[in-house]
Amino acid sequence: MREPTDDGAAGVERDRLRYLAEVTECLTQSLDTGTAADQLARLVVPRLADWATVTLLAGDGAPGSSARAHRDPGLLDAVDTYLAGRVTAPRDQSALASALLSGEPVHLTALEPDLGPESLPEGPVRAAWDRLDPRSSLFVPLQARGSGFGVLSLVRCGDRPPAGPDDVALAVEVARRGGLALDNARLFGRQLRVAETLQHSLLTPPPQPAGLELAVRYRAAVSQDLVGGDWYDAFGRPDGATVLVIGDVVGHGVEAAAAMAQLRSAVRTLAYDSPDGPAGTLDRVDRVLAGLHVGTLATALVAHLLPPDGAAPRRVLRWSSAGHLPPLVLDAAGGVRMLATPPERLLGADEPGTRRDHEVVLEPGETLVLVTDGLVEVGRRDIDEGLAAVAEALAGLSRLPADALCDRLLTRVLPDRTDDDVAVLAVRVL
Repeated sequence: MREPTDDGAAGVERDRLRYLAEVTECLTQSLDTGTAADQLARLVVPRLADWATVTLLAGDGAPGSSARAHRDPGLLDAVDTYLAGRVTAPRDQSALASALLSGEPVHLTALEPDLGPESLPEGPVRAAWDRLDPRSSLFVPLQARGSGFGVLSLVRCGDRPPAGPDDVALAVEVARRGGLALDNARLFGRQLRVAETLQHSLLTPPPQPAGLELAVRYRAAVSQDLVGGDWYDAFGRPDGATVLVIGDVVGHGVEAAAAMAQLRSAVRTLAYDSPDGPAGTLDRVDRVLAGLHVGTLATALVAHLLPPDGAAPRRVLRWSSAGHLPPLVLDAAGGVRMLATPPERLLGADEPGTRRDHEVVLEPGETLVLVTDGLVEVGRRDIDEGLAAVAEALAGLSRLPADALCDRLLTRVLPDRTDDDVAVLAVRVL
């Protein structure tokens, strides 16, 4: 961080404003709480302190996550040793509590060189304290929306004088901006956890009907703002058919997860005992979405895997797609074919058109694989290229159980960090 360089009051003010603009720009680039806290600690060193920590409280008021920075990277190990091994002194507790409760900074202009064994154990912790040589500290509360949730601690070391009134005022403004950025990240993190919890609660283990082997996988996006509304479902009908569903709600976050919950429930309910085939189910879902003004737009594929007709274990697969990716079939010899059909409108799209059912026979040893676009479009590939990559990854996996097949497929196609959530449903005819 730059030090003031211009001369005169006007120059000092321009430099202060440039610094605050840089703080704001840096802190608004991430919605990850840990990243934002690390960034805040680095932004105040060395301009306002030789050593800084950012402490965020947990929901119950207990100490939560923290970040730290030192102007000398070689002393970070001493900071870590001290922070991990110190016994908080009553004076420090009082200063932190005062900053949080009052909302005002607490400035300790002198720190005793000998804090006593009750607050600073002998050995490595005391040695770390001596290396750091702290002389003054400033505790500035981190607040947003009327409540405090953390503290920015600024420590000056060696012969550096305590912060003056201008530096205290600047630290308060930095903490104000940092508090807003961190609170936004905390709220976004909570929203993300709600979306993930809701999504995972609905993605239940599949049934295992006689003569079939089912496996499912769901992997959430690593990017915080990309958790969306992918889902799968599988259940038995009273007529003996196994219903298979896979879909993807347009959008991300809590809204997409909530829309997915509504849509999954509607599809499940309407498909369970309706005499309609998959296309009829999708038509009825469309009518429900329109009649209740849900406003959800999604791709979905509904399939019925019919029970064997007679002694032959082969199964008839009947499906209809609302703009979803085509099913893939892995045969017993390891070959892959794509069940491509003419595209049809998405669920919730206000467009005319007739949905159609399609049929194919699945032989014993064949595996039906349904996926969402997070698997196909990984690496920003187009759909045709992505489908070809998934088919290539599936090839030769016919000897694996369905669970292992799903794992191997994800390993072959997905990197460690995914840009979108992914759902996979695999069904093998035994």
